[in-house]
Amino acid sequence: MKWILGTLGLLILGLLLKLSLLVYAMYVLLGILALSRFFSRAWTNELTASRFCGRDVLEIGESADISVEVKNLGRLSVPWLIVEDSLPRDALVQMPRRLGADGPRLTLTRLAPGESTSLEYQVTFLMRGYYQIGPLLLETGDVFGLHRRFRVATEPHFAMVLPKVLPLEGYNLASRRPIGEIRVVHRLFEDPTRLAGIRPYQPGDPLNRIHWRATARTGQIHSRIYENSRVAGATFLLDFHERSYQGPGAANSAELAIVTVASLANAVLLMGQQIGLITNGRDAADRIREEGWGAEFTTRRDAHRRSSEAQANTRLRPIVVETRKGDAKFQQILETLARLEHTDGLEFSALLSEVAYEIPRDATVVAVLRRVSSATAASLGELVRRGFLVTVIVVSVELEPPPDWAQPPEWAQMLLAHDIDFRVVNTEESVTNLCAEAIVR
Repeated sequence: MKWILGTLGLLILGLLLKLSLLVYAMYVLLGILALSRFFSRAWTNELTASRFCGRDVLEIGESADISVEVKNLGRLSVPWLIVEDSLPRDALVQMPRRLGADGPRLTLTRLAPGESTSLEYQVTFLMRGYYQIGPLLLETGDVFGLHRRFRVATEPHFAMVLPKVLPLEGYNLASRRPIGEIRVVHRLFEDPTRLAGIRPYQPGDPLNRIHWRATARTGQIHSRIYENSRVAGATFLLDFHERSYQGPGAANSAELAIVTVASLANAVLLMGQQIGLITNGRDAADRIREEGWGAEFTTRRDAHRRSSEAQANTRLRPIVVETRKGDAKFQQILETLARLEHTDGLEFSALLSEVAYEIPRDATVVAVLRRVSSATAASLGELVRRGFLVTVIVVSVELEPPPDWAQPPEWAQMLLAHDIDFRVVNTEESVTNLCAEAIVR
């Protein structure tokens, strides 16, 4: 556009001053600009591309081979073409790095009619996440460099890297732990597998409740009494609000919180119990479906910015994975944790108010937090008063567990004031030892 405006200005000046040579030169330049725009558009419209990625779901540390092919289907040769496959820049440069790339992702080539070129490189996934590979950016133009055209030739490919799952030591049937066999405060039903004792028969007792041995021994009809307890499982409440993960160690604490939830959910699954997840984070797949990605660009800088720009995360709708049994439910939780992003929308106390009716009463509530505020402690305390069994796991790499003989810190006092037990997790080793001691009274 700048070339056209400048040429028109010089043409008008030449006509006013009757400079015939300048007028002729501007006419020629305008013709060249028109041809440049025509051929650039024709070249880019006849280019097609395809991308191949061997795997969509990976583990941390695994690699994927990426292959991109660009072909010229037109009748005209493309004199020069820049082909670049984009990767998330933040994931490549931040510390610690989330991605590693090996091999060329950019090339300069010329394509004759029917000819094709390809890019082949390898991506190593160093941390869990939902990664966008692509889109493929194409740049071409006339031989004089007067006009350039940019466009996206392929849709991006998305790779999901599952979080790490650690085995928990000390997790067995006999141990007391934040999940598993618990005594529920307000049980509506009795567990017929747990005999608590016997009592004299009362009108209305069913026949299957009668204790025949005691009846024969005493000569009076007695009925069984059952405990109000059973294997309950856990509903995990994960705080992933952006303001909770600020300051030193925030990124490492966030990943450790994901590992903690995944490892505990796996342990509960192996015990044959129900598991569920509720979080105020945002699903990266939902964000991409809602916001999409741009496909037309005017400059190369604009192409890079719009293909990798992070969008605002103001999610006000919680992510809920219903508390159920089964391997499929654990896989759903694992995939949700893999795609989870921070959000600046729903705070944890507001999350509890929003989803309290969706938490089953027969499952332990395990809240995984980085920071404990008075509002958070009060919201969890309200769950306790409503009959839920609540345990808090505070995950922070810079936090040390308070010793038994020391005065509890302020955040611990807020939890204890509401009769909420807690544990501190600051390393992966502390995750594996999380269930070695009782944390539910």
